[in-house]
Amino acid sequence: MADQPTPPGVTPLVMPPPPPPPPHLISPAPVLYAPAVLTTVPRAQDEVMFQNDDALGEEEDEGEEAEEDEADGSLGGSPRQLAVTETLEYEESEESKKARERKEQLVQQLLMHRRASALAVPTNDAAVRIRLRSLQQPITLFGEREMERRDRLRAIMAKLDADGELEKLVQAQEASGDGAVAGQEDAADQAVAEEVPLLQLFYTEGSTELFDARTEILKFSLSRAQSRIESAKRKRADPDEDEDLEFEEVLQAMTNTSMDCSEIGDGRPLSACAFSADASLLATSSWTGVAKLWSVPDVKQVGIFKGQHMERVTDVAFHPESCQSLEPSAGNVATASADCKAMLWSLDGKHLQSYEGHLDRLARLAFHPSGAYLGTASYDKTWRLWDVSTGVELLLQEGHSRSVYGIAFQRDGALAASCGMDALTRVWDMRTGKSILALEGHVKPVLGVDFSPNGYHLATGSEDHTCRVWDLRKRRCLYIIPAHSSLVSQVKYEPFGGYFLVTASFDGTARVWSALDFKPIKTLAGHESKLSGVDVAADGTYIATVSHDRTIKLWSHFNE
Repeated sequence: MADQPTPPGVTPLVMPPPPPPPPHLISPAPVLYAPAVLTTVPRAQDEVMFQNDDALGEEEDEGEEAEEDEADGSLGGSPRQLAVTETLEYEESEESKKARERKEQLVQQLLMHRRASALAVPTNDAAVRIRLRSLQQPITLFGEREMERRDRLRAIMAKLDADGELEKLVQAQEASGDGAVAGQEDAADQAVAEEVPLLQLFYTEGSTELFDARTEILKFSLSRAQSRIESAKRKRADPDEDEDLEFEEVLQAMTNTSMDCSEIGDGRPLSACAFSADASLLATSSWTGVAKLWSVPDVKQVGIFKGQHMERVTDVAFHPESCQSLEPSAGNVATASADCKAMLWSLDGKHLQSYEGHLDRLARLAFHPSGAYLGTASYDKTWRLWDVSTGVELLLQEGHSRSVYGIAFQRDGALAASCGMDALTRVWDMRTGKSILALEGHVKPVLGVDFSPNGYHLATGSEDHTCRVWDLRKRRCLYIIPAHSSLVSQVKYEPFGGYFLVTASFDGTARVWSALDFKPIKTLAGHESKLSGVDVAADGTYIATVSHDRTIKLWSHFNE
């Protein structure tokens, strides 16, 4: 376009020339070289980052290293690399140091455990003592048991092995003639094998009171067993009696079971519940150290048992004749507590008798069907039999390797069953004191046990989430019920005809199962926390459950 002439009176606008570029951007190279200089900056950074990151483990090929070196040289190299390196350095925090130290300790403990597991440690206690003495260690500590002593020897040997001193010590012993320890261990093993057989049946002398009690139990159980067998024979011989039809009618009615009432039972979690013989009263126990009495079916408090237990009450049970032939002022209710005591109460809340002797807290208790004796299970690994009226301890029964948690008596009164933390259930003959059955099958502690009214079925509930039904005639497990998604805290048979059984669990539900084919009948859901106890009324009309949510819930099949 041609230049236009400037109009008169108008000053022409002259644009100033652009300023010269800064000296550090002036390059003698062609213009196309500038992008090459800019692209070398991230390459220099990448090289420094790879040098400071050992975890990547990647190597550059020779061609890339040459290009990066050339680029670093064009940029001055070392000052920029030093700046990037300084930015990657950081200070380790105190929490990181502690976490790293904990990790190192766990690794050391794991290595020490593996080293200890690989060591050969004698199993005979006498040999363990000899080995401890040879290592200049105390042969026993206060209250130390055989397995604990062996574990201590294993730990000592593992530590010496880790410190590199075990071989030196063994060499010194052999050089000084102390290598005869092995011969002493063999001699000790042989002496024990000769003196003590692997299985030995032994008896301890009982008291006169125990002899009299067993005599009374024998007479009581024979008459009860005879009447039970005659009743079963009469039902089978009667053409009008149809047991399968009876089962179907009862189980069909149980499908309509619903909640009748819900009541807050205490300020702390409830631990157990029990119906009276006529199902007119319900007793509950709680962690506050008291037990309460409630009316049925409206669940109104009518009594309280307090002032004697110093710890939480773990279980409660009614006398078999309570509210029937037994006077209200007599001993109607028994409670067990974590203060190692069991107590007997009248219905008006008066304390009548204490049963003291256990060395650790009590778990469950049960009346013998005759009502004259009381059984208690304890964490001291024993269960004991007491005379209800006198409070005398008649029997201290061992047999479990860990704490005993549950106890139950057969309807005839001839048998008792105990279960515990050793995952074992034992059946005892009350007339002779012998352990006649050891029921093994559960893989975790057994917390609940109950006899069926038929006399030969036994149900157990365990922490392995299952309920097992055992046939005492066949001496084996009859059926395994995958009952719950958490531990089974208690199991109860329907007392009248044994038509169904109920399990309570820490999954917050109780479930009703058919005693004929062990199929699920009804799930009783309503509690907001773990169920700790369940009981079934004598005529099977009501089911009571108590929970850690502090509530009592009463269920029946009358409401549709």
